[in-house]
Amino acid sequence: MFNDASIKEIAEIRTKYPNSRAALLPALYVAQREYGWLSPEAYEAVADLLNVPKATARGVGTFYAMYKQKPMGRHLIQLCTNVSCMILGAERLIDFLKNKYGIEPGGISPDGRFSLVIMECIGACGTAPAMLINDDFYENLNEINLDEILGKYQ
Repeated sequence: MFNDASIKEIAEIRTKYPNSRAALLPALYVAQREYGWLSPEAYEAVADLLNVPKATARGVGTFYAMYKQKPMGRHLIQLCTNVSCMILGAERLIDFLKNKYGIEPGGISPDGRFSLVIMECIGACGTAPAMLINDDFYENLNEINLDEILGKYQ
């Protein structure tokens, strides 16, 4: 399943930890980076490479929200809907994303360009509403600047 570079990277990760179980988080990250999400086959491959039970790999991977359990769009939008963001327009932004890009919360746009995840708090209450696209942070959002921002992500 993995290419030679990923196998080597996971082997190097393993050497940095006292046991294989301790290397699971970064090894699963390698798998997710490689395939965009953690399929059942990815869990098995990581478990085999680290010589840990498959149930252990899956248990660790499904515990943390940072690991994706289903295919995702090329770019992940994480829109905050906590109190400040909601009061300042996050619901309008969700409606905008539904209408313009065909994305439902938890879904993928029809063209596979975006996935939308509603997050509980991004810690930007003073500049709400806010979101992450992949690892990029954006704040003071409205429908106009959101559309401009999304135009950067093809």
